[in-house]
Amino acid sequence: MLQLSGDSGGHGPDPVPRYGSYLQPPLGAGHLSVEYDPCPTAAREARAEIRRQLEEWGLTGPKDLTGRKDLTGRKDLTDRDDDLLHVAELLVSELVTNAVLHAASRFTLTLSAAHGVLRCEVTDTGRRTPRVQCAGVAESGRGMFLVDALARRWGCHQDGPGKTVWFELGTCGSDGCGRRQL
Repeated sequence: MLQLSGDSGGHGPDPVPRYGSYLQPPLGAGHLSVEYDPCPTAAREARAEIRRQLEEWGLTGPKDLTGRKDLTGRKDLTDRDDDLLHVAELLVSELVTNAVLHAASRFTLTLSAAHGVLRCEVTDTGRRTPRVQCAGVAESGRGMFLVDALARRWGCHQDGPGKTVWFELGTCGSDGCGRRQL
């Protein structure tokens, strides 16, 4: 069952516009920026990049199809890492799709991992600020609802001629890590 996070009730972005209290990732933290054309394959390419980078940074392992469980029957650390990977892929896919549909120009995906947080940003030339819409029966418009529901925090800020939409996920691997406190 999908459980909403956050306490705003109004479903809006986090008002803190950049990295909050840590302006620069420490040495050894992961950081990557990739530029994409606004084409139908961009979301797939961005998901592949997320998988590659999380594996390289040691935040998830290579795909394991054994469905391993620990001795108590709970998911093991690999499965929790897969949760991070799957949520990151889903939310990046939503932001990339928004950039392709609404900005229709080249955009940049920036990933950084530091302080137990994975931060994903999509910068495009569009000026339209994303809004969280009700997850009713509409065929589109639910992407930011998912970002709001699953991300630790998220936001949007104007960035020169365009904007940057970002979200953060916890990477520590323990239950509840990185989730917003209700």
